[in-house]
Amino acid sequence: MKMQIKRLPHAANLPLPAYASAGAAGLDLLAANESEVMLAPGARAAIPCGIAIALPDGFEAQLRPRSGLALNHGVTVLNAPGTIDSDYRGEVKAVLINLGDTVFRVARGMKIAQLVIARCEQAEIVGCTELPASERGTAGFGSTGLSATTTN
Repeated sequence: MKMQIKRLPHAANLPLPAYASAGAAGLDLLAANESEVMLAPGARAAIPCGIAIALPDGFEAQLRPRSGLALNHGVTVLNAPGTIDSDYRGEVKAVLINLGDTVFRVARGMKIAQLVIARCEQAEIVGCTELPASERGTAGFGSTGLSATTTN
């Protein structure tokens, strides 16, 4: 599968997204902000990544948090995973939120999120008046319990 990436003018000196290792699932996205963004505790901001993409039909791009930013600073992608549809051609932006207790500085060129490419299906919608029965039924949040059963 090939994905076209257009580097936008304000990211001219930044590298294109890349996989950090041979086994990486996500492409590293860089901050393409013109000036530093100071993200206060509890604050959120849409950080430009300086790219636009074109995905083939049947694919989506999932914008996901970086585990190091989440663990070490409490910074995550607010709408994780953020979905980029195959027909979107605008700039990719990461909606970051600071859940930590200190101001987080988003510097130009910083790795701020990752982009995972995934196949997706569009369902054929079929209206009905009754759904087929299942073992779980209508049991909701927490209905499967907190612990797994152990085996001897």
